[in-house]
Amino acid sequence: MRDLKALPHTRLTSVHECTGNGRSFFGSQQGQPASGTAWKLGSVGTVTWEGARLRHVLRRLGLAPDAVSIQATGLDAPFVSGGVDYGRVRRPFPVEKALDDAILAWGANGEDLLPDHGFPLRLVLPGWVGIASIKWLGSLEVARRELTSPWNTTFYRLTGPSYPADSPPLTVNPVRSAWELPFPATLPAGATHTLTGRSWSGAAPIQRVDVSLDGGATWRRADLVDEGKGGPDRDRGDRGFGWTRWSVRWARPAAGSYTLLARATDRDGRTQPDVSPYNTQGYFFDAVVRHPVTVG
Repeated sequence: MRDLKALPHTRLTSVHECTGNGRSFFGSQQGQPASGTAWKLGSVGTVTWEGARLRHVLRRLGLAPDAVSIQATGLDAPFVSGGVDYGRVRRPFPVEKALDDAILAWGANGEDLLPDHGFPLRLVLPGWVGIASIKWLGSLEVARRELTSPWNTTFYRLTGPSYPADSPPLTVNPVRSAWELPFPATLPAGATHTLTGRSWSGAAPIQRVDVSLDGGATWRRADLVDEGKGGPDRDRGDRGFGWTRWSVRWARPAAGSYTLLARATDRDGRTQPDVSPYNTQGYFFDAVVRHPVTVG
């Protein structure tokens, strides 16, 4: 740790998200329940990490020009399921990602990492699925061949009738949006409401958010509270960005039942679809969520 902290320090803000965030909507919204924790949209946060850039570490050690793959292994207990011991949690990632924006983090939001968040050190791969940011980091293996582990060949892949047996491991998180309202929500009639929400993407800052207050019959552009943020970070080479907050004014809705929709588009042009392709593990639900609201 002394050696790591002697390197230049980096602070980088990124969205940290479970691969199964939104999983429950495969069943409740699309009629195809998936296995796993029935998340709505609460398994996500924005974190400002502090640590050392992995590229600085690799260059200090001496990185072979033909290195292609790095595998991070945690120090948590071996994972056993169905009588099979899969060993410690570990997952490979390309050298390109390591040299881009990966960091070895010892702090989060101005504090030391908490024990359940990986103290004393964790890998952070900004924008990628949460499982890729290995906690309690114990080792990094660098190889001239593609490394594999159960966490990228068996787990955390899209599986089901529509996917090949060798579908690639999941990496960059999709675009998602959430209203800052209970699910379902109740609002008083006869009042004007300022509704708020957040949108995020694993690939790029959010460029626009379109919302509907009538189940998709009409759409309008939401006001972005954080418009333009994230860009300066990228200009500095940090490429850090968190979620984008937004708001919309709803003038005196009549009593009744409504469905609110929010669709975000990021600066890479990725946008939320109406339907997410089904997979048996319920990963990457990125469709526009239908949020029920009663006004009365």
